[in-house]
Amino acid sequence: MQERIQKLIAQAGLASRRKAEDWIARGQVLVNDRVAELGDRADLEVDRVLVNGIALRPPEEQVAVMLNKPRGYLCSLRDPQGRRLVTELVSDLPQRLFPVGRLDYNTEGLLLLTNNGQLAQQLSHPRHHVEKTYLVKARGRLTEQARQQLSRGVMLKDGMTAPAKISKVRIREKTSWFELTIHEGRNRQVRRMCEAVGLSVSRLKRVRLGFLTLGELASGQYRLLTPAEVNRLKSL
Repeated sequence: MQERIQKLIAQAGLASRRKAEDWIARGQVLVNDRVAELGDRADLEVDRVLVNGIALRPPEEQVAVMLNKPRGYLCSLRDPQGRRLVTELVSDLPQRLFPVGRLDYNTEGLLLLTNNGQLAQQLSHPRHHVEKTYLVKARGRLTEQARQQLSRGVMLKDGMTAPAKISKVRIREKTSWFELTIHEGRNRQVRRMCEAVGLSVSRLKRVRLGFLTLGELASGQYRLLTPAEVNRLKSL
């Protein structure tokens, strides 16, 4: 079935529809060796579409999986340094999946992977305010003052954060355990927020994203999301 070129590009996860339209306008998209124009349609079963030299493939069955990411894996499709990639943990699936958002190399826990570009873009867009809860182990004591600072938001180099929610606090002699919930997705945000209030994170695990929780999912294991769960994610 023929679809608009920008929709095919977005479904492939290469860019948003708006960005795809920009590529088309700039002449960066070819359909059957002809420069595409806005409004053009194609059927990937019979037409050859090149986007910046990359050929679009016919759509695969769309799936989404929840992975319990271990430490020491990179949220990327490739790494020049040869580090382990999260995609290796779902390599038994026939679809080519990519991570939704990122957990840094030493952060573990709930990570979504999908081949549904529209779903990935929706969950990653700041306007949707998808809550993410992290289990934090930090060196130092989470004082009441530090807790209030996190709850109000803290100033980082890239600006003030939105208020965080703090729960399930356990204080030991030299360490603090607590859950921290945010809806932003800045680089290393939780670690930097904790550093801003005098805490050094030694372990960080995402345990919830929206309504999804890790439950009994073991480290390094994944499960397919149900159609009902995917539809709920689309409505967040």
